[in-house]
Amino acid sequence: MLVRDIMTSNVITAAKDTLMVEAGKMMEFHKIERIPVVDRGKLVGIVTKDILERAAPSQATSLTRWELSHLLGKITLKEIMKKDVITIDPDATIETAIATAQSNRVGSLPVVEGGHVIGIVTTNDFFYKVLNPLMGIGFTGCRVIVHGAGNTNGLHKVTEYLEKQGLKVKAICTLEPPHSEKDLVFHLDTEDTGGLFAALQEMGYSAEVRDYKAR
Repeated sequence: MLVRDIMTSNVITAAKDTLMVEAGKMMEFHKIERIPVVDRGKLVGIVTKDILERAAPSQATSLTRWELSHLLGKITLKEIMKKDVITIDPDATIETAIATAQSNRVGSLPVVEGGHVIGIVTTNDFFYKVLNPLMGIGFTGCRVIVHGAGNTNGLHKVTEYLEKQGLKVKAICTLEPPHSEKDLVFHLDTEDTGGLFAALQEMGYSAEVRDYKAR
């Protein structure tokens, strides 16, 4: 899977001469927390909600309301934007994008092609479009964890049984708990597991249905 497969294409951008207060209104209206800054269509920076908040005068300031309005009415994005923007190519893999975001400690990556912003990927995209489908989060059915079966042999035996029983798997992955062998995790499209757990026990595995709820 590539970055272009999960990126948001209709990116909200702003010119570098956009007033800070206008950028704040744009974020509020579109319910976003970051805006790439462009100059003649090319990426030159990025502003985030945190940057806007830090640039705003402190509530402890001695300036009057009118002085504040005058000051805020003059600050443009080119004065406060982050210029060294970490970007990603649309044909980069999702793994590369996640590693890039993690190593640079950023929550978003503008997707740039030929110097132009054609999309953006955020932490939410990684969760909702990659991690959730991978682990079956939000799917109906049930999520089964088979302890110690997260290897080639375990995967073969378990999936062979599931296929013979006609049990449809919506998602499958392995997880490595601390100080133990990898677990095999799969999400069935049904809550009726039939003789699954007895069969897993005969294979030498312990298993459980793990529920998860949003908090």
